[in-house]
Amino acid sequence: MTVTIAKWTLDDYHQMIEVGLLVGRQVELLNGEIVEMPPEGEPHAYYSTEGSDYLKALLGDRVTIRQGKPITIIASNSEPEPDIAIVQPLGREYLQHHPYPENIFWLIEFSQTTLAKDLEAKRKTYAAALIQEYWVVDLKNKQLKVFRDPVDGDYRSEETLTSGEICAIAFPHIFISVQRLID
Repeated sequence: MTVTIAKWTLDDYHQMIEVGLLVGRQVELLNGEIVEMPPEGEPHAYYSTEGSDYLKALLGDRVTIRQGKPITIIASNSEPEPDIAIVQPLGREYLQHHPYPENIFWLIEFSQTTLAKDLEAKRKTYAAALIQEYWVVDLKNKQLKVFRDPVDGDYRSEETLTSGEICAIAFPHIFISVQRLID
C-alpha cells in the first residue's frame, strides 16, 4: 500500500481560512502541507518581541516589521509565519496580499522546540524562494545561525554567531548586536 499525502494550494488554504475550518488552530502552509505550530512558550514570546522592538528601533521607517504574520511563497504553495519578517514598507498594499519574497529583506525564526523544522524545511523553502537572508536564533544553545546566498534551493553561506555584531545584507551600515537577539 502506498500512502499519498494530499497537497494543498494557496487557494485551498485561503478557502479553509475563509470558511472557518482552521479557527482556533495554530497552523501554517509549508510546501503544500498544513503544519501545526506548537504553542508559543514564554522564552520564545519574550525573545521574538524584544528582537522585533530592537530591530524597529534600529531600522525605523525604512522597513515594516511583521511579527508572526504570514508571508506568501506562490511557487511552493507556502504561507509560513516567520517570527519576524523585515519587509518593504508598502503600507496598504498588504491589504491585498501578504509580503512576497521580493518584498522581504530578511526573515528571523526564534527556535526552541522547532529547531529541526526551522533549519531544514523552512530554510530550504526560503532559499528556493530566493529570500536573500534567513536568521535562526537557537534559544537553547544561545547562538544565531545566519543563512545567505540562496542557490538551487539552499543557502551557500552559513555562519554561526554567539557574540559581536552583524549587518543584514539589505542594510550594510546598520550594526545589529548578536547579544540583543540571543541573551
